[in-house]
Amino acid sequence: MKATSLGSGSKGNALLVSVREGLTETTVMFDCGFGIREMQRRLERARCHPEQVSALVVTHEHGDHARSVLPFARRYQIPVWMSEGTFRAIGKDFSGVDLHFCRDGDSFPVRDLLVSAFAVSHDAREPLQFHVTDGSVKFAMLTDTGQVTTSIRDALSGCNALMLECNYDDDMLERSSYPFIVRRRIGSVYGHLSNRCAADFLSGLDNACLTKVIGAHLSETNNLPELALKSLSDAVDIDRVAVTVAGQASGFEWMEISG
Repeated sequence: MKATSLGSGSKGNALLVSVREGLTETTVMFDCGFGIREMQRRLERARCHPEQVSALVVTHEHGDHARSVLPFARRYQIPVWMSEGTFRAIGKDFSGVDLHFCRDGDSFPVRDLLVSAFAVSHDAREPLQFHVTDGSVKFAMLTDTGQVTTSIRDALSGCNALMLECNYDDDMLERSSYPFIVRRRIGSVYGHLSNRCAADFLSGLDNACLTKVIGAHLSETNNLPELALKSLSDAVDIDRVAVTVAGQASGFEWMEISG
């Protein structure tokens, strides 16, 4: 299994997880948060043609995650999975789209991958995050949540690689020029995870199988890559777990996920 981010942050998000079994390759794209031309450009950079995408899975309706879901799915005839709440919140005509609903606790196959959904705490209609396995290794993602619940912890237990939100640094957010109501929303249980919250969660996670951690969804205003990297690195055994961060412009390069 391998994964790459096409970009991670408030201006757009998209993640690819891929596995090859013999001559068959399965690639699932999580979120489609850039304009369709930009999606095509970023896919080309990742050496992935749109026609290679086996399924498109949407975490929630916010534009930085769902901006071009409909035109992309229609143009390339890609099946789409999302929660019914996300569908209703998007509120657009899905005719011509092979649409499937999923909800907290559901698992569904996409060719050689099994995708599992779990609920998160975010200011969206029915937001979900996902983990995916090929039967040998498990890749998980956790962004766009303001808190980590017991059910989230259980869902991410035993993963081999984890993309984890490090949206803001507490001090930088407090000193930022954002209005108070915006700062309060970001730091609420329906907002985002800070570096500190991500590290606290990571240090308590069952991470015996963990080999890679990627900090993601960093604020370009209220965080710095080096701060997120330090927080995550302090929470794991860096001799055993490789830690990196995903950027808005370049995401992260294809990385192999192994046990």
